[in-house]
Amino acid sequence: MKSKLITAALFAIALVAGTSSIFAQSKMMNDEKTVMVGGAAMYPSKNIIENAVNSKDHTTLVAAVKAADLVETLQGDGPFTVFAPTNEAFEKLPKGTVETLLKPENKKALQTILTYHVLAGKHNAADIMKDIKKGNGKATYNTVSGGTLTAMMKGNNVVLIDENGGMATVTIADVNQSNGVIHVIDSVVLPKK
Repeated sequence: MKSKLITAALFAIALVAGTSSIFAQSKMMNDEKTVMVGGAAMYPSKNIIENAVNSKDHTTLVAAVKAADLVETLQGDGPFTVFAPTNEAFEKLPKGTVETLLKPENKKALQTILTYHVLAGKHNAADIMKDIKKGNGKATYNTVSGGTLTAMMKGNNVVLIDENGGMATVTIADVNQSNGVIHVIDSVVLPKK
């Protein structure tokens, strides 16, 4: 009988401790400055991948990151700046492009395209706008893939110009992550062919 009481007491203590931990974690996340992306809150305490997988607007990007074996990289310490195209951005590509890129034999090309959307370091919107001003209307950044992206202002929006003259607009800026920042963009940018 005594051992049943001790077991019940230990279970109750564990339950209270676990519940307290869940409430503390929940309170911490509620205290964070989240940004809504694709119907999901993006938590600054989570890394780029942990947040991106919850966005309904980025399922194509997440599938591409997985197919390119870049999950581990984007879960790394960083910091990284990721220009994240939405599903609609991928739909603007010629029909069949995404399906072709997701094939295993095209993994290298997919990696190049995805890392073309990534900068080393954390560049928030204010930093990018400051660089644009300092560069007399344009700022050029080296991407992780080795290419360059040019940022400029178009009205109140930051736009990116790729090496082919393609343009993407930042639609949601400064989605902070534990290992960097995400800026949501409305088009896929592509490195020089």
